[in-house]
Amino acid sequence: MTNKIKELRAKHNLTQEELANRVGVRRETIVFLEQGKYNPSLKLAYDIARALEVKIDDLFIFD
Repeated sequence: MTNKIKELRAKHNLTQEELANRVGVRRETIVFLEQGKYNPSLKLAYDIARALEVKIDDLFIFD
């Protein structure tokens, strides 16, 4: 699974730290998500999509 977190985060002018604070996780979690080294829970995926104002399907690409 790949994602567009980094691209959409940049579009919203958010740092990794700011996005992490918005969704209630550590910055390292955002780093691992952006690198594709971590698959989020459904709740975290929803929270990130909501923070970035997109649908989950537009954020995560299931290969």
